[in-house]
Amino acid sequence: MARTHAPKILTRTLPALVLCALCLSCPALAQTAGQPVSQPPSHDKQRGADAARPPVPDVEVLDQDGRKLRFYSDLIKGKTVAINFVFTTCTYVCPMQGGNFARLQLALGERLGKDVHLISITTDPSNDTPQKLKEWGAKYKVRPGWTLVTGGKAEIDELLKELTGEPAGTGKHVPATLVGDFDRGLTSGVYGLAEPDRYLALFAQIGKGAAQPPAKK
Repeated sequence: MARTHAPKILTRTLPALVLCALCLSCPALAQTAGQPVSQPPSHDKQRGADAARPPVPDVEVLDQDGRKLRFYSDLIKGKTVAINFVFTTCTYVCPMQGGNFARLQLALGERLGKDVHLISITTDPSNDTPQKLKEWGAKYKVRPGWTLVTGGKAEIDELLKELTGEPAGTGKHVPATLVGDFDRGLTSGVYGLAEPDRYLALFAQIGKGAAQPPAKK
């Protein structure tokens, strides 16, 4: 069954490159065209309220080694990240997304786990145990700095609803990646099968304080 709800952070940040594809399965996304960059709130009261809570849920999750982590505190806080959404029994889009991050980790080289962190969150936590994620990750030679995330369904639901607008599930989906520095309010959606150079350009812009990559010449 195709998903029908409009994603939250991804809705606010996805560039026009992928909007047309997403709108095929989620018409509500059409309303977000032209809003690729998420910036900090402008009102003082809103800033004060936001300062009291993390920009993403700090729920307890498990990585591919079975370690208990706090999603925001351990994986997001103070970091530039790229986040995609997969499940291990997916046979079409998810393997392509895995291959995409595998190429990206090679392009990052020693920067992986230092300047940039990759995160793959399962959308099927009931099935995707840490061991299954580890086996899935082995296909793509996951290195330190690329974390595969699962956990309890309630926790993953909360996380996915905030990041994508959808609870956990294995329905049809298009490849999309969320890139950003959440603490600075700099986030941008990227086509999930983009070439590594596209990600690298965006990471560079984030480092300069902007979340929108330069236009292609």
